[in-house]
Amino acid sequence: MVTRLAPDSRTLFPTAESEARSRRSPVVEAEHLLLALTAQSDSDAARLLASVGLTHADVVTALDREFETSLAAAGVDATVSGLTPSTPDAPRHLRLGASFKAAMTRSVTAAAGSPRIRPEHLLLGILGAEVGTVPRALRLAGVDQAELATLTEQAIGP
Repeated sequence: MVTRLAPDSRTLFPTAESEARSRRSPVVEAEHLLLALTAQSDSDAARLLASVGLTHADVVTALDREFETSLAAAGVDATVSGLTPSTPDAPRHLRLGASFKAAMTRSVTAAAGSPRIRPEHLLLGILGAEVGTVPRALRLAGVDQAELATLTEQAIGP
């Protein structure tokens, strides 16, 4: 599959890992790939996201709100101080999480018939999740996930 990635898609993976590290995650998940897409501001995928109000800063805010909301649902106060978040070891690559792997599988399906997997296909893979961090964050951001998926499919074309 790696050989099918378009050059602008390949550059997203180190950025997604960097996003995961900056958020102190021990694994790279779909939300980190979403952040990487918004960081690649000159791409069609980033423009699609921005068209529905999702810049990089907006996604960070939505993910932070989702994290706090999820903690609150479990009865944990996100404002508890004195806790030091884990920090992954810098020299090693982070593992790929389940939501990242699922998004990649959906991206390959979305790119069926295309010579290359473009960032828009990766976005469709992310948007294909019905449950999890990304759908909850999108809802909190006021974004209609199905509508964004439709816009993305239209941008990809036949």
